[in-house]
Amino acid sequence: MIPSLPPLTTYDTYRAWRGDTSRWLPVARDIADGHGLAWGTPHVFSTGTNLVVGLGDNLILKLFPPFLRPQFVSERGALAQLRGRLGIPIPDLIAEGERDGWPYLVITHLAGTVASEVWPALSEAERERVLSEIGAVIAEVQRVPPGGLLAIEPRWEAFMRGQIAQCRARHERLGLPAKFLTSLDDLLRDAAELIPMDAPPVILTGEYIPENFLLGRRADGWHVAGLFDFGDVRTGWGEYDLLGPSAFMAAGHPRLVRSLFDGFGIPRSEVNFMLKRRLMALMILHSASDPLRHICIAGWPDRVDDFVQLQELIWPEIPGV
Repeated sequence: MIPSLPPLTTYDTYRAWRGDTSRWLPVARDIADGHGLAWGTPHVFSTGTNLVVGLGDNLILKLFPPFLRPQFVSERGALAQLRGRLGIPIPDLIAEGERDGWPYLVITHLAGTVASEVWPALSEAERERVLSEIGAVIAEVQRVPPGGLLAIEPRWEAFMRGQIAQCRARHERLGLPAKFLTSLDDLLRDAAELIPMDAPPVILTGEYIPENFLLGRRADGWHVAGLFDFGDVRTGWGEYDLLGPSAFMAAGHPRLVRSLFDGFGIPRSEVNFMLKRRLMALMILHSASDPLRHICIAGWPDRVDDFVQLQELIWPEIPGV
């Protein structure tokens, strides 16, 4: 008898439950059989938020717990909207459905190496090239008309104002050192003016991080080879998607910052205090914002005293400007 999927309502109970694959792997196999999909030994991906199972070498089943249904809606909508419109591969949607209140997608498995596996070993020149390519991919995604993704709630202005309202409490809870709280209040006071609220919205993934794109090796080294995981897609101000690569990859190195901005298309003459101030505001307001754990600059809390100094550390003066 195939077990049913439980009506989980919190991430803590879900995380404990998902640790025992025997509880849900038979369901995954039954879903695959129901769609006539052949598969051998399953590969369970232990990272990520949702239940992700490799069905052989070519397909992936992604199961979304009921309380993460918005991620299913975002991912399905983004895959449909972006299909055939990008210069790099993204997964194709093969099948979709629902089991016991859990929506699911079956998508193609992309070729390549997850960037987080090789990023630490890349040469400086390869890192510059990859970050330039990431910037270009972000810009390419944002040129695609948002279409039905505009309906994803909350809309940009409501999302930003909600983030502003709970930001201080969030960062106090996450352990932001007290010396930053005054400058945090200053930044929050200015945020609604710094961040465009009613500009034409573009497609945002919110997560251009090394775990969410693939690299491929060519004769001249590593290049971006694919993009996946669209569960946090929304629409809004385009600079929001520069935050992940800035924090996790450029990490305060001037040439890497320059490569990211050049690829995205920011003229060097526009890399000024106000741009950095706006990016700093967006970074503390990001849906996954956690500066202590996500800004990959060694010892940064001891190197700066406020958010103005921090923005200069993350986005330093760029050579050649």
